[in-house]
Amino acid sequence: MYRQEPFCVLLVFCEEALGGEESAGGCCCEGTSGSCGRAWGGEWRMTQQGAVLQGYNNELVKCIEDLCMQKEELNKQIQQAEEEKNKLQRDIQVLSEQLECVCENLAQKVASRNELDKILAETEAAYMKILDSSRTLLNVLKKEVGSLKHTPELKTNIT
Repeated sequence: MYRQEPFCVLLVFCEEALGGEESAGGCCCEGTSGSCGRAWGGEWRMTQQGAVLQGYNNELVKCIEDLCMQKEELNKQIQQAEEEKNKLQRDIQVLSEQLECVCENLAQKVASRNELDKILAETEAAYMKILDSSRTLLNVLKKEVGSLKHTPELKTNIT
């Protein structure tokens, strides 16, 4: 996870610029890499420069803090988006499995329907043969009965 590192800005001012006492040797910064401003015109200039520098520092720290807050907010948004993506991927997986089951079930039902269509077609063809045979039988029977009516012995018995 994201870990924010502290940001520290260190400013070292001459003791004199911060209101301290001047040392016995003259400038408080003698012997150091800094300068309190005495060489450029006095204590007032150094205090003014320190104030300007402190203002820049404060503004820089504020900007950095704002950037850190933006980064933290962006990290939260990224985490939410990743969670949503993972949820959608799980949903897709579940729906894919459901779709696979439905497709298998559908294929079985279509195969069963095709088998029933085949059975119905065979049954209908057999039934049509039976009807045709029945018609043929009926016609033969009618002819036989008609020829029997013409025989003299049956005429008396039939009427």
